[in-house]
Formats: sequence, C-alpha cells, structure tokens
Amino acid sequence: MKKNAIIIGAAGRDFHNFNTCFRDNPNYNVIAFTAAQIPDIDGRKYPAELAGELYPDGIPIHAEEDLTDLIREAHVDDCFFSYSDVSYQKVMAMSALVNAAGANFVLLGPDATIIRSHKPVIAVGAVRTGCGKSQTSRKIIQYLMGKGLKVVAVRHPMPYGNLVKQKVQRFATIDDLARHECTIEEMEEYEPHVVRGNVIYAGVDYEAILRAAENDPDGCDIVVWDGGNNDFPFYKPDLNITLADPHRAGHELNYYPGEVTLRLADVVIINKIGTASPEGIQLVRDNIRKVNPRATVIDAASPIRVDDPSLIKGKRVLVVEDGPTLTHGGMTIGAGTVAAEKYGALECVDPRPYIVGKLMDTFETYPGIGALLPAMGYGEQQVRDLEATINNTECDAVIIGTPINLNRVVNISKPSTRVYYDLQEIGDPTLATVLDEFLERLKTK
Repeated sequence: MKKNAIIIGAAGRDFHNFNTCFRDNPNYNVIAFTAAQIPDIDGRKYPAELAGELYPDGIPIHAEEDLTDLIREAHVDDCFFSYSDVSYQKVMAMSALVNAAGANFVLLGPDATIIRSHKPVIAVGAVRTGCGKSQTSRKIIQYLMGKGLKVVAVRHPMPYGNLVKQKVQRFATIDDLARHECTIEEMEEYEPHVVRGNVIYAGVDYEAILRAAENDPDGCDIVVWDGGNNDFPFYKPDLNITLADPHRAGHELNYYPGEVTLRLADVVIINKIGTASPEGIQLVRDNIRKVNPRATVIDAASPIRVDDPSLIKGKRVLVVEDGPTLTHGGMTIGAGTVAAEKYGALECVDPRPYIVGKLMDTFETYPGIGALLPAMGYGEQQVRDLEATINNTECDAVIIGTPINLNRVVNISKPSTRVYYDLQEIGDPTLATVLDEFLERLKTK
C-alpha cells in the first residue's frame, strides 16, 4: 500500500531528499514538509512545477510545531528527518515525538540521495556550521584555477524565496546577486566566489543544477561541492574534505550529520588552531583517529586582518558576525570577536538593548548569542531591522565579521571596518599536497 509521509526539513536538504527519493515514487504520498531553523519559510508550498506529476497541487509546508497534529490527522506512516546541524539529543527528541504520534522516524543516508557527476567532484563539508568550509572551498578553487583548470562551485541550498525561480541559479557577477534577489546569507556564500572570478551554482533541483554546472558556458573541468551546515554531499565525491573546529571540541561526535561527514572524509582539516586550546585540539585529533583513522589530517588556522585597526583600538565596538554561525551553529565567537580582541577594543557593546523587529525573535530563539549581533537577513524586513539595530546601538565603531561587505547591503551610519579571513595550513600535509595527488589520480583514470 502507498505510505503517507512527511519530510521534516528547513528549506534545503528536505527538498533534495524529496527530489531524489519521492518525486516520482508511487509507493509514497508526501502530504507535507515541515520547516524549522530559518524564519518565515513555512506557510508556502513546494510548487507543482517542481513536485512532479504525482503532486499537481504542490505540497504544503507547515511549521515544525504542527508535526504531531499532521501525523495524527493524515495517518502518516513515515517521517523523514531532513535537515542538519542538530545535536543528537535534538534528533532523538524528534524521534520520540514522531514515534509517540504513531509514525516511523527515518534518516536517509548518502546512497539513497546522492547524485553522480560526469565530472570529477571535490566535496567540502564540516562537522558544524562555522568551521571554515567556505574559505576552504575558495582556496581549493583558487589553487585549481592556478593550474589552468575550469572549476565550477555548487553550493548547498538556501532557497528561501520563489522556489520555481530558484530551481537552477547561476552566479558569475555581483549583479547576479541582485537579479536573483539573494538574502544576506546567500550573498555571504556566493559573493566571495564571484569576486574571485569563478562561477557558483545553487537552487532547488540539484540534478538539474549539476547538469548545468557540468555544461557551464565558461567550461567545467572539476565541480567543487561547497557544503552547508554539517550536511553530507548531494554529489558523489571523488575527494571528500571535512573541517573540524577545536573551539567546539567533541561536537564532531555529537551532532547530526556532522559525524557522518567525519566518517566519510578522505581529508580532515582541523581549523582555527591558532586560537583554540591545546586540550580542544587534542580531543578533536583523538576523535578523528577513533572514527576515521584512514583520513589525512591537515592542521590549519584562519588568520584575520582588518581594513582599519584604528577604528577598533581603545573603542567601544559593535561586533556583527555571520548569522548561521551564531544561531544554529551555536558559536559565541567569530572573526569579528577575534578582531576586537586582537586590535585592542575597549569594549564589545551588547546590542540586545537596541534590537528591533524580527531580530527580537532571533534572540528569543537563540538566547546563547550573547553580546554579538548576527547578520540576519532572510528577507527585506530582517535586513531593515538589522540596519536599524546597528544604527541604534551606542558605540564608536562597527566591526563587520561577515564574509561580505555589509555596507553594500545596509546603510551603516557609524564608522565601520571589515574583517577578512582565509585558510592557512600549518606544517605538512597541505591542501596543495592533497590536491596534487588528486590530480595525479585523475590522470590515471
């Protein structure tokens, strides 16, 4: 008999799981998606244009809070958990909720959802959000481009707008960011690629995206999968690289699906060694050895620099950090915080007395953020609330710790300086060593 199913998601992995496992599957009737983590992504539909012939009316997307009622009202058989960067406690609490409502709780693995490429694929993932995936992907791409190769990046999904329009998106210029109506989170991932001269794809339908990337008009020799959160790749990798963070030592064995990425990795990069404790570094090293002793381990740091240190030294500063890193990434330190300490800020001003609008919801949902301001911008209203909060805050200057120039998105009325950070390997082996060996293997295939 056909089974009723719900896909528990957050506007990303959930759509991919549907497309690969359920879109044309007559054995299942997907009655709904649920949505979490990202503001304002429930209350819409996964559209018929993407859902396929079995779903002529599309599929509704409900808030995760409605899950129990949905299971009972629709007599749901199976619930497929399909989002990332959640603790094992959270995963099993969700399992208990689903089981108590009478349904099965299911986790789909890579073999059920992975797509094979006609081009070589290098995948970059992490054990948590905010480990340094993006800077690693950029360094890999720059190195390969320096070898004369045509490299196309594909980014893990962030489809928070019109899903039909976002089916396949190509970004080659800054103007493409505006044309595709990108959120701040999307710009943080796409802009650093296009300003370096490489093309990046994203969207909703990742088989269609892969085929477009393989046949990019500027050429494609290698695809780099630039992962999101701590998810495992959508594409079958020929080289699988995972980052770990000693600032959150132990998380590599306690968050889903981060441990999956760790166990799958050919290469593990222990990042941020320059600012982490020796005990944290050693614990990460021990855990890698415990679950994936075959992996090559690279030690690395993320040294920072700023445009104008004089705006920090002796000043009361507001630190604006990457949003997802502070929210579901759970970090209480970022590049802006490190810059404030390194360049001698007098004080990091607490923005909480000055927050307005939707940012209040963010701090209520993630109270552990503390005295930092996440650069939330999932919609026009959030962007305006972010701008107002920055300008309301009584400080001498603003430290922009986000991967993009925030001044291009919001009007900051105070002096501001931007933080830059790149991956820097420490000792041997290096990424160059790993990539050279990979390219040699490709020649023999």
